[in-house]
Amino acid sequence: MNIEKAVKVIERMRLPNGAFTASLSPEYHYVWIRDVVYTVLPFLATPSPYYEKAYHALLDMFIRYEWKLDIHTKKKPRYLFEYIHARYSTDLEELPQEWGHAQNDAVGAFLWGVGEGIHHGQKIIRSQKDLDVIQKLVDYLECLQYWQAEDNGMWEENMEVHASSVGACVAGLKAVKMLVNVKDELIEKGEETLEKLLPRESATKPTDLALLSLIYPYRLVDRQMALRILEDITTTLERKYGCIRYVNDKYYNEGSEAEWCFGFPWLGLCFYELGMYDKANEYVEKTKSVITENWEVPELYIGGKYEPNANNPLAWSVSLAYQFLKTMNVN
Repeated sequence: MNIEKAVKVIERMRLPNGAFTASLSPEYHYVWIRDVVYTVLPFLATPSPYYEKAYHALLDMFIRYEWKLDIHTKKKPRYLFEYIHARYSTDLEELPQEWGHAQNDAVGAFLWGVGEGIHHGQKIIRSQKDLDVIQKLVDYLECLQYWQAEDNGMWEENMEVHASSVGACVAGLKAVKMLVNVKDELIEKGEETLEKLLPRESATKPTDLALLSLIYPYRLVDRQMALRILEDITTTLERKYGCIRYVNDKYYNEGSEAEWCFGFPWLGLCFYELGMYDKANEYVEKTKSVITENWEVPELYIGGKYEPNANNPLAWSVSLAYQFLKTMNVN
């Protein structure tokens, strides 16, 4: 298996501005902040324009909407369109359609990616203006009181307090503490929420695929909690073509929950983080099973029909599969 084919597929989703479209399919030809963060993970520790340019593009986007940050660092958003948007056009402009834009994890993920990138030698900060907008994103999370804020979560659905969103914000705030002013209590309040909520994702979800983010890439939970999360996910959510996001998920459900392909490499990366290499190795073959010869890894297999949906390739799926196999030294 030539895993370097994956990079060519990811390159096809790279936009002239440096960001990445979520998929080549017309339905998903948009830019999600979170998807960009996960798409460029394979390039974090290597000299490559992909990581830096992606974050420069997102910083430019935040600067364009700095006026919105100026409002909502002082006044909580009331309506979904007032939140920092989670999804944009390929020109990085807000879209008028109603959407579940209250996605605090996307802001946390971005902040984490900035701090982690700098830690790995990526030249993300270009000017004081970049630092100013990062500070405003921190202040935005404080204004939201992210540690107790209901949001749409990683899957853009019902409003409730999500552990994966709170965790992303904690990770992001920790990551930029050296760059801008982050009050200790901002981090502590998020950690207190996680202590109460985990291993649940939320009041309605005992477990959820999004919780893997707290192990990889955020490395936020201790070993005992990581193992508990992994046990819940592997026993409850793992399926033939990947993982369902949570029990009774209605998205692409035609008789059963859709099976998300990136579940396999994501689990593998989590076990690798814990030094459980034999366990991680079990996910190599599982990951290979959802990779086609051309490396166009789909978003998911439709529940009940067991065929890929139209969002194929999904940048995030290709990226995690590539990152995992490369980590496991699979050629």
